[in-house]
Amino acid sequence: MTATITAFERSPDRGNGLARDMRLRWAFEEVGQPYEVRLLSFEAMKEPAHLALQPFGQIPTYEDGDLTLFESGAIVLHIAERHPGLLPDDANARARAIMWMFAALNTLEPPIFDRSLLTILERDRPWYEERLNALDETIRKRLESLSHHLGEADWLDGAFSAGDLLMVTVLRRLQSSGILNAYSNLAAYLARAEARPAYQRAFEAQRAVFTAAAG
Repeated sequence: MTATITAFERSPDRGNGLARDMRLRWAFEEVGQPYEVRLLSFEAMKEPAHLALQPFGQIPTYEDGDLTLFESGAIVLHIAERHPGLLPDDANARARAIMWMFAALNTLEPPIFDRSLLTILERDRPWYEERLNALDETIRKRLESLSHHLGEADWLDGAFSAGDLLMVTVLRRLQSSGILNAYSNLAAYLARAEARPAYQRAFEAQRAVFTAAAG
């Protein structure tokens, strides 16, 4: 049975690969597995049928037989555990790859996502500049540590893994901010990931949805 994921019918990222279904699409492409997509409107995401799958009314979800999952990180981990290509065979290396998945979602993503929301929703608020500066300071501290760890390596821990996949999808939210310009190795890290054929297939599949909806 082919797994089905949900995605935005009209993504607010305008087809730029930032919506979290991109993570699942990329994971499926990396492991060479087919998948189906059910597109949802913002209204449908709040209806009982979808809330039964995702109690917070978000995307993506994953359905495969009698298994339903939500949370993109959990779904990527499930895909990686079921199919070779995203987690190392060595037990210690596997544990470290999963550690980097958590680092991407728990350490890097919160301030980066908060910054993204701030610049969209709160530009006219009196606290905007102060809040933006505080978030940027936190983000730069995290990036400095990440840059130091990566050094001149291609990937976070040996071969490309699910940890890199999630980390790249988090860091891509900063590309338009200019913050990454100070970290040449992180910019190169993103470029390597975006050059992967699996990434390119996933990106084009997500962009095609937005293009079709824009008409």
